[in-house]
Amino acid sequence: MSSHHIVRDDQEPALIIANGAACSQELMDQLLEWSPYIVVLDEAIKRVLALNIKVDVLIGDFDRNFDPAPYLAMQYPLEVIHDPNQENTDLEKALNFLLKRGIKAANVIWATGKRADHTFTNITTLVKYRDTMKIVILDDYSKIFRLPATYKKWYTKDTILSLIPVGTARGITTTNLNYPLQKEDLVLGVRTGSSNSVAADGLVTITYESGDLLLMECTD
Repeated sequence: MSSHHIVRDDQEPALIIANGAACSQELMDQLLEWSPYIVVLDEAIKRVLALNIKVDVLIGDFDRNFDPAPYLAMQYPLEVIHDPNQENTDLEKALNFLLKRGIKAANVIWATGKRADHTFTNITTLVKYRDTMKIVILDDYSKIFRLPATYKKWYTKDTILSLIPVGTARGITTTNLNYPLQKEDLVLGVRTGSSNSVAADGLVTITYESGDLLLMECTD
């Protein structure tokens, strides 16, 4: 059974496994290597246990007559959290659970693909937790997270970086991108910064004055 390291004081992000399209085994192994806590959403448990992964928590509303009992017999210990609140998505239930446990960082996989409505909702959920958690959504082609007001990171030339506002993000300024912005606004559905790219090996800086701006580091 694939296990994961126990990291003191939850210094490493928890790993949330949603119920969208699966990622590669390589990406999953990389995240499992450093994840002290594994949370699985609802019916994804079937696919996760088939991969022989050690799980800490199963959480969801358990609708559609889903019965978690058989999985308690398959893996021990396994904490089962039934949260019937229909005002929150299963991903939000998992994030709220982690916050209650004092865990303020999470990587999320299997959150994209399959149903488009789930993908869109999962990605925009990053905004809801802007002030409480550091959340990264990953799949085999993208790494997605909300940008702080000032962001700096070294990238290689031609790395694809998409700047996606949730609502309106104002006063955006960038350096070392092929399509630079100078105190400009991006508006979801009107103007976004999709498929920009790094101009040269080196530091990329992105700043903005207000709103919510997501960065998607993309590979083809």
